[in-house]
Parts: sequence; C-alpha cells; structure tokens
Amino acid sequence: MKVEIINPDQTVFSGEADVVQLPGKDGSFEILNNHAPIISVLRKGKIKIVDPDKKTEFFEINGGVIEVVKNKVLILAE
Repeated sequence: MKVEIINPDQTVFSGEADVVQLPGKDGSFEILNNHAPIISVLRKGKIKIVDPDKKTEFFEINGGVIEVVKNKVLILAE
C-alpha cells in the first residue's frame, strides 16, 4: 500500500509499506493491505512502517490524523 506522512513543513515519508502501526487516540492500531476505509485521530507517539523488504522505520509525531482509502494511507502529523 502507498503511505505518505506529511507535516506542515514537508513530506516526511512517501513509499510502499506492508504494515503501518500507529498511536491512535484510544490506543495503538495497525493498518494492513486492503484495510477498510478509516479516518482516525492520532496521539503523540511513534509510527512504525514495515516496507515490502521487511525494513522497519519509525517516525515520532505529536499527534495528527490518518485517512485510509483504497490502499492509500495519508497521515497528517504534527
């Protein structure tokens, strides 16, 4: 799936991922391929992205919003 992490200044990450783990307002959750459409609020914490080659990256955020539609994950982060 295509993942983009955008903050007010720049695009922090843009690429393909197999797994995205996020700090949701009500607890952590995970997005996989073919996930149902969702919009959710994020709290302060780390986003974990695992790409198709199993490489893992972490991104620290202070909160934000996520939208998932048709295997496209858009994260607007602070």
